[in-house]
Amino acid sequence: MKAKLLIADPKGRVVEHPYLLATLRSGHDLVPAQDRPIALPSDAKLAHLPGRLPVGVNPDTGEFELVREFYLEGKRIVPQAVGALLPPGYTRTYLPGEVKGDGPILPQWAYTAAAWLNGRAVTWALRTDRRAHWSTHDHSTPDLKKKVRDHMKRLPNNRVLEQLKTCALVYRCFTSQNVYYCRDEGAIPASTFCNARCVGCISDQPEGSAPASHARIDEGPVAQEMAAMAVHHLVHARGRAMVSFGQGCEGEPLTRYKVIAQAIRLIRQQTARGSININTNGSLTHALGALFDSGLDAVRVSLNSAHPELYAAYYKPQKYSWHDVEASIALAREKKGYVALNLLLFPGVTDRQGEIDALVKLIRAHRVDQVQTRSLAIDPLQYLEVADGRGAGGKALGVRAMLKRLKEKAPWLVIGNFARGLAERGAKKSPQK
Repeated sequence: MKAKLLIADPKGRVVEHPYLLATLRSGHDLVPAQDRPIALPSDAKLAHLPGRLPVGVNPDTGEFELVREFYLEGKRIVPQAVGALLPPGYTRTYLPGEVKGDGPILPQWAYTAAAWLNGRAVTWALRTDRRAHWSTHDHSTPDLKKKVRDHMKRLPNNRVLEQLKTCALVYRCFTSQNVYYCRDEGAIPASTFCNARCVGCISDQPEGSAPASHARIDEGPVAQEMAAMAVHHLVHARGRAMVSFGQGCEGEPLTRYKVIAQAIRLIRQQTARGSININTNGSLTHALGALFDSGLDAVRVSLNSAHPELYAAYYKPQKYSWHDVEASIALAREKKGYVALNLLLFPGVTDRQGEIDALVKLIRAHRVDQVQTRSLAIDPLQYLEVADGRGAGGKALGVRAMLKRLKEKAPWLVIGNFARGLAERGAKKSPQK
């Protein structure tokens, strides 16, 4: 494969290297370009990685070469590695080929390998969900600010909408924007506190780490505020209708389960339309049970690994453990909820043979309905420090092979990136225990 190495100058201008070929990273391993890249999606972006030096392959010798300097328009520069940032619906298969130079921890993005091939930019990813309702063309439209103002007039002084205004306009969160577009899955942030200390948390980071990409909601809304926003959305949303507790701009929603349970009861007293979902770490099994008893019908449990050691190293759970998470997954199945896993996927770690086997075991044991692949947004080297020597181990088989194996071992399983509405569930029934 003759994919050329991409490099960037300190200002982020991207050029192809005149002769070096691209490399990829899988975990700690740097490898020559391989597998099948795709054309860079129209909504994707190339991004430079500050303080990371690109590594290429000399086509004449086959040897790796670290690019420490480069002359661009007659000026000597210290080059930076280049990666791609993918739009929703894609799952990366390789990381950029780079090594750490002098630079900070990288901002929280899901960096994906990219190169130049046959006159265009390419990236190493799979199209894992083709649902058009999550198109970037339908979000962040010129009329969004007006829609935000109009909706906030309908529900004045609603703290949920106050938070979502920032998420929609500043962070460009699609789930938040959906509330103002009045369609599809709408967000309901509820909690200021979290009982995990995730290494890659996007709303709370310790001093000295990469800055959090979102500001967490600072005051928990009451049940009436959440219910008012949810009822309006479920009644008026076009197409499928869904509301979800547990957003990137909040803590763990199960820590406020009593208020959320009250909100769900208020919602169902006023409308039976649509789905009520929660995105959660699954830490408090009794709390999740109370929500299902109140009318919750779907849950998405986040995890980076089905191995207790690697899970704990990333999530840093406070007063709960992996066994509580698995108990919550089991309870959700008993309550006949739709059970999805939010799999924080990292090439070279998640696709290890032992990690795949542990995940298959979890899926089959609890008849999980869906795996939503989510490329983990973190500095790659930061996560490798977390994963070193931990987890189920084994050879990395590749993300493509991993997803194929999940389908082979659990044929009923839905693999995608987006939540499924009520009408989309149950097309393939999972076997009984």
